[in-house]
Amino acid sequence: MSNPVDRAQSDPSGENLAPDLAEAVHVHVIGIGGAGMSAIAEVLATMGHRVSGSDLKASAGLDRLRALGVEVHVGHDADHVGRADVVTRSTAVPDGNPECREAAERTIPLLSRAEMLGAITRLRRTVAVAGTHGKTTTASMLALALRGAGLRPSFVIGGDVNEIGTGAAWDDGDLFVVEADESDGSFLRLESRMAVVTNLDPDHLEHHGGFEALRASFDEFVAGVDGPVVIGIDDPEGVALADRSRSGGFDVRTVGTSADADWRIAELRESWDGVGFVLRGPGTNLAVALPVPGRHNARNAAAATVLALLAGAEPQAVAEALSRFGGVARRFEHRGRSGGVTLVDDYAHLPTEISATIRAARTGDFDRLVAVFQPHRFSRTEALWSSFGPSFEGVDVLFVTDVYPSGEAPRPGVTGHLVVDAVRRDLPGVDVRYTARRDDLVDALMAELRSGDLCLTMGAGDLTSVPTDLRERLGSDA
Repeated sequence: MSNPVDRAQSDPSGENLAPDLAEAVHVHVIGIGGAGMSAIAEVLATMGHRVSGSDLKASAGLDRLRALGVEVHVGHDADHVGRADVVTRSTAVPDGNPECREAAERTIPLLSRAEMLGAITRLRRTVAVAGTHGKTTTASMLALALRGAGLRPSFVIGGDVNEIGTGAAWDDGDLFVVEADESDGSFLRLESRMAVVTNLDPDHLEHHGGFEALRASFDEFVAGVDGPVVIGIDDPEGVALADRSRSGGFDVRTVGTSADADWRIAELRESWDGVGFVLRGPGTNLAVALPVPGRHNARNAAAATVLALLAGAEPQAVAEALSRFGGVARRFEHRGRSGGVTLVDDYAHLPTEISATIRAARTGDFDRLVAVFQPHRFSRTEALWSSFGPSFEGVDVLFVTDVYPSGEAPRPGVTGHLVVDAVRRDLPGVDVRYTARRDDLVDALMAELRSGDLCLTMGAGDLTSVPTDLRERLGSDA
């Protein structure tokens, strides 16, 4: 029998991209502790492949992988590669990593995460969920809906689905739900039979080279889907993408609150306890109720529902499954109540996401909304700082930290104070404070918070530990 790596597919440059994963191989994963790579490792292990990996520091995620039989190393060393047939790495891992160098010296195929995920998509009928925001939540809703309908999907999602307990699974159904990442163009490497585009906003322009190039990449993504694409049209860019795609002859189905949508969100009801709506489409009038708040979640659920129906799910089974949706880690995640203060943590880091999250927060009955925002990446802050101002409307007190670099080098004059300036310019009624050092933040919050407040932390960096720190110092409620 031939070695599956010898039959690996090739890109136009002649480099090996991936083995034939229909046969067992040894895959070594560099940066295995990150959310994206740990999900890949979990799926590969469940498929029956031998998986090893390494990461810079120990974590609960590594412990979970060890329980699945994955050989995990803390620290990077050339010897960790062992007798791997193929090596894959996180985008955060540089070429100079000793394990990358070892793979190159031994001519072991070295794949990006996108290339490895692309290899997995060739084994299932893949459903890709793309968009600037809402990908993780929509993909989670879709996986839950398909499971509830008995279709037993496999999935790789950028966050743990609370009802399932994981963000990755390999099951025996023919569907594979994938969160498709546009940040580095890797969503173009997937082989998809159906897809969703939730929305399209300016982001990751440092990679794409500008918004026009980002638009073009989404056009290319839609064109590469071998089947229907569901596009959200509650924003002008979604409308334009749908129009361009239809003009190109592609199978597009639109969804949103707009009267022009093929699948319309009607009778929308919002509260702190959740959001409900009626989805009206071809032959369908389906009531959907979610136990999570926010108009944006209604849009996410509607897109997930349409795709689930197109995949063959029974409507009532989808609605029943979504009624149990308890959210995803760091997506309006309730982190407890301490000292009379309610704590919520969210991944929101773009202006549109922040506005949606604050709107959901304001459905609650609280004395004040005290928000904390950690800007993410110097390049993004430099490009978008001016547009952050209006997004914090509805906040009573706002703390802004310095920029979380996410591997980027500092840029002259680019700090969190740019966001502070934008808020003071656009929302003079908001009490905004610049607390640059992450280490000073909890002290500042302790001096400000009082019983009856909602404390909302937002950002894509390391802010997620703040609610835990606050709970320890505020004390538990009776």
